[in-house]
Amino acid sequence: MGVLSNKISREELKPGDHIYSWRTAYIYAHHGIYIGEEKVIHFTRGAGLEIGTGTVLDRYIFSSSPAHSSHNPCLRCGDQSRLDGVISSCIDCFLADGDLYLFHYSISPAIFLAKARGGTCTLAAADPPADVIHRASFLLHNGFGVYHIFRNNCEDFAIYCKTGLLVITSISVGRSGQAASFLAAASAVVSSPLRFLTTSFGGLAAVGCAMYCVSRIVSDIGVRRDVTKVPVETLVAGSSIGEYSATETGNGGSATETGNEGSATEMDNEGSATHLVNNLAPVVS
Repeated sequence: MGVLSNKISREELKPGDHIYSWRTAYIYAHHGIYIGEEKVIHFTRGAGLEIGTGTVLDRYIFSSSPAHSSHNPCLRCGDQSRLDGVISSCIDCFLADGDLYLFHYSISPAIFLAKARGGTCTLAAADPPADVIHRASFLLHNGFGVYHIFRNNCEDFAIYCKTGLLVITSISVGRSGQAASFLAAASAVVSSPLRFLTTSFGGLAAVGCAMYCVSRIVSDIGVRRDVTKVPVETLVAGSSIGEYSATETGNGGSATETGNEGSATEMDNEGSATHLVNNLAPVVS
């Protein structure tokens, strides 16, 4: 695993890998789950866009996925220009002429902080590839709720597929390292009272860097305690999160499923994946 880059070749890909590709001058990355046979399951908003703010800014934030226009559809995927939600694309359409990167799990805090850019790794442990592919394939046919740039985005989708973890509080961002790093940067600049303790440029930089690192690591899904493990069948069925409790485990914050009451067969089939994800995914305060 490289500290400076997670870039890999296609020959290194394995089914169940969480992959991503940088978009628009490295401003953000698009994430997905590789399921084999050069296919990727990923989560997008309307018209194949990976990000969106719901404001006029969307006119200026361009997406490179899908790589083919409706007038020149991909021979393997067809016309995906109007699709949204969880979709399956070939690796070429997913990458959209970008490079291929592998998202890393179970890394050390030192490596996590050394990778200053969010959305590339996590301290959380990944589940076996078979479980990852099952979740991604199930959500391909049942959906993952409404896309939201901070609460429920493509990285949130991929991390859920890899870990089965959902955030259950409403006071912070979701599982996305990209969203957490953006908010951590803003917090380091404007929110820290420690910045008033020094007026030197070096002191301000040190304080800002420290605040950024602390904010990133406490927001990581592998450290947080406001998460719970939710079976994908239960997620889609729209059952209540009250049937699960987040309990501290050896990896410092990932949650374990408790009891045997979480069976999808014992749940009401009321609601939808959209309802549950919107209620479980936190709201930016």
